[in-house]
Amino acid sequence: MAHIQLDVNGARQSVDVEPRTLLVHALRDKLGLTGTHVGCDTSSCGACTVLIDGVSAKSCTVFALQVEGSAVTTIEGIGASDALHPMQEAFWAQHGLQCGYCTPGMIISAVDLLQRNPEPSDDQIREGLEGNLCRCTGYENIVRAVRAAAAAMREHQPRHSVAEMSSVAGGS
Repeated sequence: MAHIQLDVNGARQSVDVEPRTLLVHALRDKLGLTGTHVGCDTSSCGACTVLIDGVSAKSCTVFALQVEGSAVTTIEGIGASDALHPMQEAFWAQHGLQCGYCTPGMIISAVDLLQRNPEPSDDQIREGLEGNLCRCTGYENIVRAVRAAAAAMREHQPRHSVAEMSSVAGGS
């Protein structure tokens, strides 16, 4: 067994894992974060997608030991039941889910996409989500949801960065 420490959803976690333990199993079995789904076990479906240091990754392809010291964000860390993330809200409002099995990975991938490209075209959305499979929706409502979330997130961004405001206010 190996002892690792990592930040999961903003909280420092210590976990004992076998060297062969995949991150998805450490999250689900050791930390009880079952929102990260095991789908295909071959990295084809994307149901296990999480953010590692802010970048989406399929947690079934990463050993838990590889993320020692990293920041991992799962679907549980994206929003709260009383304060949904704009992406979660958009998936709900735009009917971007049916059975819901792919939804956590799809939402995480979409959040990563919008971090890199806050105003993607429909084609860019489809390309950004191509590693996530959905068997229920036909994807159109998912694309619509990502587009709606992108608009909501742009609308709620501060107009100036902290550095810009500091320089305007005479700070260093």
